[in-house]
Amino acid sequence: MAESKPIILVDGSSYLYRAFHALPPLTTSNGQPTGAVRGVASMLRKLIKDYDPEYMAVVFDAKGKTFRDELFEEYKANRPPMPDELREQVQPLHDLIRAMGLPLIVEEGVEADDVIGTFARQFGGEGKDVLISTGDKDMAQLVNGKVTLINTMTDTLFDVDGVKNKFGVGPELIIDFLALMGDKVDNIPGVPGVGEKTALALLQGLGSMEQIYANLDKVAELSVRGAKTLGKKLEEHREQAFLSYKLATIKVDCELKEALKDLKMGDPDTEALMHHYRTLEFKGWLAELLEGEDPAAGAAAVEGEGGEQGAIQRDGYVTIVDEAGLEAWVKKLGKAKVFAFDTETTSLDYMQARLVGVSMALAPGEAAYIPFGHDYPGAPDQLPRERVLAALKPILEDDTIKKVGQNLKYDMSVLAVDAEITLRGVAFDTMLESYVLDSVATRHDMDSLALKYLGHKTISFEEIAGKGAKQLTFNQIGLEEAGTYAAEDADITWRLHEALWPKLEKEKSLERVFKEIEIPLVPVLSRIERNGAYVDAAKLRHQSQYLAKRMAELEEKAYELAGQKFNLGSPKQLGEILYTKLEIPVIKKTPKGAPSTAEAVLQELALEYPLPEVIMGYREVAKLKNTYTDKLPELIDSRTGRVHTSYHQAVAATGRLSSSDPNLQNIPVRSEEGRKIRQAFSVPPSDGKEARKIVACDYSQIELRIMAHLSGDKGLLDAFEKGLDIHRATAAEVWGKTVDEVSDNERRNAKAINFGLIYGMSAFGLAKQLRIPRGEAQEYIDRYFEKYPGVRRYMDDTRATAADKGYVETLFGRRLYLPEINSRNGQRRQAAERTAINAPMQGSAADIIKRAMVQVHDWLDTTDFDALMIMQVHDELVFEVAETQVESLVKEVRQRMEAAAELKVPLIVDAGIGDNWEEAH
Repeated sequence: MAESKPIILVDGSSYLYRAFHALPPLTTSNGQPTGAVRGVASMLRKLIKDYDPEYMAVVFDAKGKTFRDELFEEYKANRPPMPDELREQVQPLHDLIRAMGLPLIVEEGVEADDVIGTFARQFGGEGKDVLISTGDKDMAQLVNGKVTLINTMTDTLFDVDGVKNKFGVGPELIIDFLALMGDKVDNIPGVPGVGEKTALALLQGLGSMEQIYANLDKVAELSVRGAKTLGKKLEEHREQAFLSYKLATIKVDCELKEALKDLKMGDPDTEALMHHYRTLEFKGWLAELLEGEDPAAGAAAVEGEGGEQGAIQRDGYVTIVDEAGLEAWVKKLGKAKVFAFDTETTSLDYMQARLVGVSMALAPGEAAYIPFGHDYPGAPDQLPRERVLAALKPILEDDTIKKVGQNLKYDMSVLAVDAEITLRGVAFDTMLESYVLDSVATRHDMDSLALKYLGHKTISFEEIAGKGAKQLTFNQIGLEEAGTYAAEDADITWRLHEALWPKLEKEKSLERVFKEIEIPLVPVLSRIERNGAYVDAAKLRHQSQYLAKRMAELEEKAYELAGQKFNLGSPKQLGEILYTKLEIPVIKKTPKGAPSTAEAVLQELALEYPLPEVIMGYREVAKLKNTYTDKLPELIDSRTGRVHTSYHQAVAATGRLSSSDPNLQNIPVRSEEGRKIRQAFSVPPSDGKEARKIVACDYSQIELRIMAHLSGDKGLLDAFEKGLDIHRATAAEVWGKTVDEVSDNERRNAKAINFGLIYGMSAFGLAKQLRIPRGEAQEYIDRYFEKYPGVRRYMDDTRATAADKGYVETLFGRRLYLPEINSRNGQRRQAAERTAINAPMQGSAADIIKRAMVQVHDWLDTTDFDALMIMQVHDELVFEVAETQVESLVKEVRQRMEAAAELKVPLIVDAGIGDNWEEAH
């Protein structure tokens, strides 16, 4: 065995507990806990990578008692039982370790420490180097010239000098050190009153425990606190001290059945590793394995493994650069009933992107790339762009030829903006198939889906384009690499569709959500994005100046309250001011133990102290300035004078749309500063044309109406049927008054209850929001449920159904899976229950507005209205319309929005009109 390769002995039990407690909880999409497995496996992978060992074993404690329990009945009695979430991870970890080819040892009657100690003594005595991987300080007693410790979690090595530097004594005195001061974790009693400093003083002053007890008369001379009475204390607890010595001593003479040959690393079981990585959803490691870079699998990894479809080969891909190839593929596509399609472009921004080429697939492994825009020096000849697009346009615009894509909205927008091609026949989108099937199972990008459903590692863009500032755009990438990459995109899209669609077809409600809501929405969103919203840059610049001034005012106010200047953006400095200088009580700490300055903490502190309120105000203003007033002008398209957001269908778990660049969903509506930003979203200058108006059509209290529908509660149904102010009606019911007698404050409290219960708010949360005692808040909630018993019944039934099925559904059959609904961890289970109650309402509201968008879009497409749908934000659709057509548009839009669902209560749409979004809202 080479000198440079030590025998590695891993303390599996120590790392299992440490990983469980030190790392954030991690679960699979079906709720299986995996954090400890990942933590330990990560450490093992690092050891394999760093040391490339020939001999290595992972040792775990066996179940049941050991010889130490016979010595001392109370040994480890303080240890709580293993948490359920950890117990569930033991077997998967053992299975994974064996699949990695690592010997796994569990020896009855002794602890993992003793097995490791015995091996270390044996192999070290034979002159072999031994490396013990552990986080347990007890193991320091084993260190000698041939035995070293490594703590992989902190990446620190301990040889003899390292132990001395760390503990203050050498390895030969570690047992004495532990025996004197005891160990609360293992319930080793030690000598009462002897802590770390006293134990060190005794050992450094007098030597080992034997020597200390032989010289108790000299203890009083030591320069340690309580030295005069320490000798007597040691004498009183002599028996306990030597019992502790026995308990702390690692056994180094166990009779073990394994010899060195049994610790030899085996070959990884690649198939088993793939299975475990998939089951545990360790996608990054699965990708490495498929690429042959996994340190647990080494050269044994295969290139790909496409589930039932077999290995994915790329030798059927073609790059078309001549007329004959183009004509052949155009002919095949023209005859096809369905094909996979993808574009390659210069940018992810659909308004700026230029087409570089297109790829198609007709069957697994049968894919082609047609380049026409690669323009790097020395690029080979390609077919002219105009020729390719002219040949493909009739096929791409043919409704009868179905297209499959991955995020086809992007391709649709690029084709429209850069080539004036209207993509039709959009029948399937693998991103949306995955999202509708299970929104929380995985991310829905192609790379993640290929790993999850095909077991295939795709070629990443960074592999062919590089990273960072020097990253190439697609037109600069060599044709050979580009061709394989682009054809693979189409091929994988085809294969994903084949893997996902049968799963969706089995679930008819999900199939309907896909076909009737998500797919019809793709062209609608593409159109809204391309329409864009006009933004007044001058107004935003003025607003930025105002916000800068407001930030300066708040800074000065904060300095005055703090009694000194400090950086308001620094959590550390703020923490020092709040908790050290002002001595405000610490109510929460960060994971690293520092007093927290998070928003929720400041909100609570602001109830009693002025400075936290000022800090929150400063943060809100700074966020508005940095995120919107400074950034929005930079996002204005130079050709259109508008901002063009990107809507995301496959991000929010409940079905809601999200948006980015800019994020339209998060512009505050309650603060004056937020409303001023909405004023910048305005009508464009008329330039001699007919003046235009902004129209905002907003569902009124849609989630409460859905709650009334789902719960069937008579009180809620009556209130909505009569067109009452629901919050005033709730207040009247809860406080036993007539609607006219309800005060504004009572209405405000009722509103907090109405919306709070939808989001699963507890009495504690309501008390914080209303700034009232918790008991009073509980009384409000109890009264509410007395008056609206149907709501409580709905909540109880929903929790039970969710626990039984593992998911909840919207009115239209969209599912939200809840992996932690049956978690043994109370906090996580309660969070899942809150989601279970809210998701059907939020998801149904999302489905309703999506259906309305499709209806309104289709109607606008068939009329000559001079109107554009320019934004969708929460429960609101925003239009830009010719002034003379405003009333007609409102009537038509309202009719379609209110007919988007049939509920037991009427759907009501409020419409506002103005010269900007704020006025219209």
